Amino acid sequence: MNALKTALSAALASMVLGGSLAHPVSAGTDMRPPVAAVVPHVLEKHGHVRIDNYFWLNQRDNPEVIAYLEAENEYADSVTSHAKELRETLFKEITGRIKQTDMSVPYKLDDYFYYTRYEEGQEYPIHCRKKGSLDGAEEVMLDVNTLAKGYEFFSVRNTQVSFDQNILSYAVDTVGRRFYSIHFKNLETGETLTDRIPDVTGNTAWANDNKTLFYSKQDPSTLRSFQIYRHALGSDPAQDELVYEETDETFDAAVFRTK
Repeated sequence: MNALKTALSAALASMVLGGSLAHPVSAGTDMRPPVAAVVPHVLEKHGHVRIDNYFWLNQRDNPEVIAYLEAENEYADSVTSHAKELRETLFKEITGRIKQTDMSVPYKLDDYFYYTRYEEGQEYPIHCRKKGSLDGAEEVMLDVNTLAKGYEFFSVRNTQVSFDQNILSYAVDTVGRRFYSIHFKNLETGETLTDRIPDVTGNTAWANDNKTLFYSKQDPSTLRSFQIYRHALGSDPAQDELVYEETDETFDAAVFRTK
């Protein structure tokens, strides 16, 4: 639910700064909106030159960028302070309409029925399965609520079970930039394996030997998926073999799949 509160805050800030919920700053304060420094940067492409005065703001780790964003947040908090009660009212109304204890439709794959469920008061999903029948004992494969403790942001995607149904692979993003790390869990022992593949898209596919995983990498600048690697469990990910690379930036994977 923290994500919902953040979204509500951002929406209200946008409305206030845009004028639809305009409200004067409290008397006695001289809070003014921060103004980003103009630092001309020349960009040239295909013989065309343009000037980007705010190119410097794409430097995520630059202390000056961080300071500017913090100033924006402080200003937004100040001018939306009168909407705090409204924000809480909206949050309670929205969450009151959400079924917090819920479960996805189970699907059968080989010997197991797989499904995802949510518990009241918990923000993240619990990935589960039952062997043979929906009346069987529940096996919790991955409780994302436990994994997410201590993180401001946590996202798990693309949970994949090996063909022998014993190893779970899953991709984790703790920043929000969609750069994932792939992790592995032995479902028989409950042990999390030491293998960890960083800075990937999260898209994966198991080979039928139950120890080889194919995964894709993205270009760090454009974020375009363009490489497929092969990882063998127990090996160093830094030594993973590149099995395919698409160097043509105009390549359309959707068109390719239809051919």
